[in-house]
Amino acid sequence: MAMKEADPALGFLTKKETEVKLPRPTRVKNKTPAPVQITAEQILREARERQEAEIRPPKQKITDAEELGEYRLRRRKEFEDLIRRVRWNVSVWVKYAQWEESQKDFDRARSIWERALEVDYRNTTLWLKYAEMEMKNRFVNHARNVWDRAVSLLPRIDQLWYKYIHMEEMLGNVAGARQIFERWMAWEPDHHGWSAYMKFELRYNEIERVRAIFERYVQCHPTVKAWVRFAKFEVKNGEVARARRCYERAIEQLGEDGQTEELFVAFAAFEEKFKELERARCIYKYALDHITKGQAEELYRKFVTFEKQYGDREGIEDVIVGKRRFQYEEDVKKNPLNYDTWFDYVRLEETVGDRGRTREVYERAIANVPPAEEKRYWQRYIYLWINYALYEELEAEDMERTREVYRECLKLIPHKKFSFAKMWLLAAQFEIRQKNLSGARSLLGTAIGMAPKDKIFKTYIEIELQLGNIDRCRNLYEKYLEWAPANCYAWTKYADLEKELRETERGRAIFELAIAQPVLDMPELLWKAYIDFEISQKEHERTRQLYERLLNRTKHLKVWVSYAKFEAGLPLEEESSAEEEGREPDAQQVEEQQKERVQRARGVFERAFESFRSSAPEQKEERSMLLEEWRDTERSFGDLGDVASVQKKMPRRVKRKRPITSDDGTPAGFEEYTDYIFPEETGMAPNLKILEAAYKWKKQKVTEDGDE
Repeated sequence: MAMKEADPALGFLTKKETEVKLPRPTRVKNKTPAPVQITAEQILREARERQEAEIRPPKQKITDAEELGEYRLRRRKEFEDLIRRVRWNVSVWVKYAQWEESQKDFDRARSIWERALEVDYRNTTLWLKYAEMEMKNRFVNHARNVWDRAVSLLPRIDQLWYKYIHMEEMLGNVAGARQIFERWMAWEPDHHGWSAYMKFELRYNEIERVRAIFERYVQCHPTVKAWVRFAKFEVKNGEVARARRCYERAIEQLGEDGQTEELFVAFAAFEEKFKELERARCIYKYALDHITKGQAEELYRKFVTFEKQYGDREGIEDVIVGKRRFQYEEDVKKNPLNYDTWFDYVRLEETVGDRGRTREVYERAIANVPPAEEKRYWQRYIYLWINYALYEELEAEDMERTREVYRECLKLIPHKKFSFAKMWLLAAQFEIRQKNLSGARSLLGTAIGMAPKDKIFKTYIEIELQLGNIDRCRNLYEKYLEWAPANCYAWTKYADLEKELRETERGRAIFELAIAQPVLDMPELLWKAYIDFEISQKEHERTRQLYERLLNRTKHLKVWVSYAKFEAGLPLEEESSAEEEGREPDAQQVEEQQKERVQRARGVFERAFESFRSSAPEQKEERSMLLEEWRDTERSFGDLGDVASVQKKMPRRVKRKRPITSDDGTPAGFEEYTDYIFPEETGMAPNLKILEAAYKWKKQKVTEDGDE
């Protein structure tokens, strides 16, 4: 729909009239830079020069006194009007006074300055400009009056004092300048004010006056900076003894405030400059012992440089040790529970050989007890105590202190929550080395009562066994087994002890008690030890009974194989008796016994094979391994062996694939595995016959292709 144009008579504007016409942008054809570049200042200057004459304000030319009076009256009126409007604007007052000065009307100018000071006497600029006018026009007494009033009203403005003194000194009034300095010093200015006074006196070679000023200066500002300046002044004037006394007084009078790096570095540098090397070294060492470690980095650096330049090998090593000690102090301050840093720190002190320092570091280290009573937090910490005890015993050779370290450590450990067998054993072994057997037994007995552990029992039993205390060993084994009845190691070792003592019945009774326990940690090791025990006693029937009892509990492959090998490896009775009697064995009896041995072993293998086939048909790999062991055993029998019968029972290995799934149940592909096909399974599954025929056909075809 077309829009109707508006009628001007109705008061509306047309579309054409409302359009905004923008200037067409100028198209830049040449964009390369001009050969001569101009600045904004140059453009403004040229515009000012081109300004037309009629636009510029006309310059008034004064021809007589009357016009001059009118001009001055008009200008004063303008200034007065301006002051009434902006009375607090200092620049207006300054311009007004300077204009009056340019007109050589100094009384009016002074009047303006005085009026301005009544408005704001704290404004330093007014005083400076006022005094500058008086000095410039050589009104010296007026200037003195201005300066005197200024420093009286604003004594903390150093610039006023400087200007006042400078004026007097330029006029040659040294005594007046000194008097002004004394007035200024009464207000106790900062370091710059005192320094200006000293430089003033030095310009006139008043050394004793400067020294007196320094004495007042260090009393007014008892700081390291002031004393160092005092000492450097004395050095500059060749007073070495006075300079040294300045440093000494600084250390005495400043106390803790004087224990700073700046003071000691300056003192040591002073002594080094005058070749007092031992004094400098003592200063460095004293400073390092008394300054906070975090504030002595520059001091350490200077000391290292000093020792490298003047010291011997031992001195350099001491400095390096001190630097490392400083670093360790910083580290343990940041994290006192970082035990690795403490280990490095005490190792450093041990290499230095200072027992006092070493013990101090050990005591500080063991004072940082882990915050939580959990063994994982204590495992690193406890070695600090161990190292401490070993250091006292081996390095310091202080046995009482060693015993005290062990005692305190054992008190500290929370034995109800956890304990450390290592600490109990080390303490007991220390007492044994000290020939204190009763003390060692007391420690180990306490350990068993408070925190029984396998390691403690084993070590205690070993100690008593070496001493030949069999009854104590038996008592310990009974406590051990009472505490840990499922520990097969303890049962086995107890029975071995009785076996070595030729107490066969006691040993057998211990094994019987052991296998009768409802829970055992490693029953297979216990049964093996029992069987080996009976074999060592040549109790073959008892051994067979043990194997049978074990097979009633488990039908594991290793048990069957071990049983069969036991039967196959039994010595022949005829050969044993003939050897004992010193005669030739009867060949017929030997042959009969060999056959009997073979039959027994074969019978075990047959029972095992039948057990796997009937009770665990899915354990095909175990059955295959059993047949391989059986076949090897039959080969070892020689002519009496029947390898062929076992070979017929051997399975055929077939590689197959089966699907596998991921954790979320989705298919993840296939995996290859080995399957075993036994001869008796061939007739049961028709598919196996088809597979076997296909395998034979493939094999035959491969052979024919090869022949061609």
